[in-house]
Amino acid sequence: MADYEALGYDFLAITDHDDQMREDRYWPAMRALRPARLLLFQGIEISYQPFAQHVGRVIGDHEVLHVLNHPARYRLDVEEALERVGILRGDGLPIDAIELTDTGRYKPVYDTDAIPLVKIATDDAHFPRQFGQAWIEVEAPARERDAILRSIKAGDFRVVFRQADLEARPS
Repeated sequence: MADYEALGYDFLAITDHDDQMREDRYWPAMRALRPARLLLFQGIEISYQPFAQHVGRVIGDHEVLHVLNHPARYRLDVEEALERVGILRGDGLPIDAIELTDTGRYKPVYDTDAIPLVKIATDDAHFPRQFGQAWIEVEAPARERDAILRSIKAGDFRVVFRQADLEARPS
């Protein structure tokens, strides 16, 4: 987490895989490692079955954000992504956003008005070399978890990529 603070991050959402975590041990250890300035969001990456799909759940104090993770990794086209969103919502997962990235790399197919969801960028880092590849800069009225999540849901943020060739993303 100190690496993200050194990159200038103000907040960080950790959404580790649900089959990798024991919440009674994981989150207290993560909070102990947190640098003083970094606002940390607790989260989890849900492994949805009966088909392979990860859903990121980012937890504020009262607000929750659900993200359709990795549509590019699953090789979903726009229609398939929308179909998955419908199935997930039907099963009680209120999908709020879709990931525009795959391990920090921009995937323009999901950056379309045909997908009526907020489009976010993440680095989905598993290794230090992946830290800070893609992120969002949020325009929240306060530096509070719920205010940030409400701003994300409202689309009050901008997507940023570290690689110069990806910064040419249309606004």
